[in-house]
Amino acid sequence: MALTRPASGATGLQNALALDVRALDALKYAPGAQSTREAARQFESLFMRELIKSMRAASPQSGLFEGEAGGQAGLGRDMLDQQLAVHMSGLPGGLSEAIMRQISAQTTPRSAPPRQTAGGVAAAHPPVPSTLGLARRAAAAPARAEATAAPTKAQAAAPRITHRDDFVQRLGSAAQRVARESGIPASFLLGHAGHETGWGRHEIRTADGANTFNLFGIKAGKGWSAKVAETTTTEYVAGAPRKVLTKFRAYGSYEDALRDYARLITENPRYEKARANLGSAPAYARELQNAGYATDPEYARKLSGAIASAQRARDG
Repeated sequence: MALTRPASGATGLQNALALDVRALDALKYAPGAQSTREAARQFESLFMRELIKSMRAASPQSGLFEGEAGGQAGLGRDMLDQQLAVHMSGLPGGLSEAIMRQISAQTTPRSAPPRQTAGGVAAAHPPVPSTLGLARRAAAAPARAEATAAPTKAQAAAPRITHRDDFVQRLGSAAQRVARESGIPASFLLGHAGHETGWGRHEIRTADGANTFNLFGIKAGKGWSAKVAETTTTEYVAGAPRKVLTKFRAYGSYEDALRDYARLITENPRYEKARANLGSAPAYARELQNAGYATDPEYARKLSGAIASAQRARDG
């Protein structure tokens, strides 16, 4: 909708920014550039009026005329604000010029091959929108911008790459090779590694910041003679978490870590019951916890969920 210029007298000043369908209709018959400029200027005037109104509301009152806010003092102040907004609009470099540039860009004819109309007449360009449509577009610009900023339903429904997806994709091939060698499903390997590292976000590093590639938090016991990394970790003592300094194994690659984990599970008698439940992620996780793989009392539930999550990422 269009906005009318200020008319003469107090009534005109008071209604300077009122929406007027007749004024909007008159813009249809004005020259294109002139009507576009006027619509942009009036839109800027409306914006300036709301800005001044917000500033008034945020400013502390003196208290002298507060009781007359709805009377002559309030009316005069409102008329002055409207007149000020009208005079501040249309200035060089203002909002109206930006609106005009946007409208001009949308209505500038582009080169296109002739198209066949319903009546068989070739049309070189689509119809140029009317001035009425341009004015309505300018008035709806803020709402349209806000709607554009928010994701659409289609965008919200589109698949989103997560840390889990990236982690599973990066290690998928190595996990598949180790799965064929060991018989442990790739989803078990990926899920367990993802749970221990937060899907790759919290990997164990050495004192100088180098990656240990230790995906499973396997500690460096007496039988480990290769490189180690000493770091603080959380252990549960009598069900209560406690920070302790622990030595962990360091590997040359992620595949080396996956293979060492598979060797630990398949060769250590301690995890015999876990090996017997490779067909069920919850049972496998429960037997690992029962065998003392971790001290977290909720470990089996968390690990089972991570394995299921890795499987969904592989299937997706």
